[in-house]
Amino acid sequence: MQRIPLVPSRQDSPAPHPTPGGTSVEPQAQEQAGPALIEQLAQESRQFDGTGADPERNCWLVVHRHQHGVLPSEYDIREIPEELYLAVLAARRASEPG
Repeated sequence: MQRIPLVPSRQDSPAPHPTPGGTSVEPQAQEQAGPALIEQLAQESRQFDGTGADPERNCWLVVHRHQHGVLPSEYDIREIPEELYLAVLAARRASEPG
């Protein structure tokens, strides 16, 4: 009888997720988020303004996509790094006119 591990090993982990900008992001690697990444995500959040000009929602969407590699589904409860979300939201607000 073959034993199947309950927890995948590191080598069985999925590959880094590509982001729309073409960069690969290892999930959980956002702790080293620098100013360039924060600004990039703030700009990407504007792509969602066509479906609703809600900066909080749109920043959450882009950070979720960055963290997990996909946009959230309707009942998605996966967490995102709060510090990264707040930094992206602050960068977006700082770049808005007025």
